[in-house]
Formats: sequence, C-alpha cells, structure tokens
Amino acid sequence: MISLDETDQKILAALKRDGRKGLAALAADLGISRNTVRARMTRLIETGEIAGFTALTRGDLAESPVRALMMVAIEGAGTDRAVGRMLAMPAVQAVHATSGRWDVIVDLATDSLTHLDETLSRIRKLEAVTQSETHLLMSTRRATSVR
Repeated sequence: MISLDETDQKILAALKRDGRKGLAALAADLGISRNTVRARMTRLIETGEIAGFTALTRGDLAESPVRALMMVAIEGAGTDRAVGRMLAMPAVQAVHATSGRWDVIVDLATDSLTHLDETLSRIRKLEAVTQSETHLLMSTRRATSVR
C-alpha cells in the first residue's frame, strides 16, 4: 500500500465526483500541472490504489429501481459462509464489513419490492444471521465537482 499525500487524495476525490474529467480539467481544478496529474494517476493505477473505472448508465438505474441497505448481525464463525451465500444472490451488489452493532451492511438492488422482500427473507434465513435492519434508499445525491 502506498502513502497518499494531499495531492493524491484531491485527485481521487475529484475522480470520484466525475470519473470522466480529463487530465487538463483535473489539473486546472486542482491547480497543478497536467503532467503531475498524469504521473500521479499512472502511479495510483499501477499500485492498485485506483482499481478501475466504471460507468453508471441510465439503464443500470432503470433495471434496479428499488435500492436498500440491510444491516446484518452474524453469530459466531459463520461470517464468511453467510457473506458468500449473500454474494451469490442476484440482488446483492456488495457486502461491506463494518464496525459497531452490525457485522456487515448488504447493498441491495432489485426491480421490485416483491423481489426485495424475497431477498431479505433469504438473507434472514441464513444459518448464522441473528438480526437485521433494512433501510430503503429513497433518493441519492452524489458529490459534484466544484466549478
């Protein structure tokens, strides 16, 4: 793992806000040279700090309009097995390990409330799952670049 300085962190934050922004625009926004941005991004990609780029399309959102976060408590040593079974479910986008009351947070996306309910039921029935709490995502606001 590399050490990220303030410039690296600013580049990563800007890319998270707008991954399509070109080198010249990033450089202008951050007040650094285009060559510096290019060299930093190359290093961040080569070291794995930037794992990839992706596009979120209108179709992605239309296919899964029902989104939810499910906090899950898992008992004993069954976490890896339960998480593996969750990840095999089509509605599960990601499973995040967390600290605090809940062991994992499950990111869910379905095409209907019925499918969401079915998925929640399947997760609750997993052997090691002891408790859960689910929150529907009503709307999403994303960070935008400062202009």
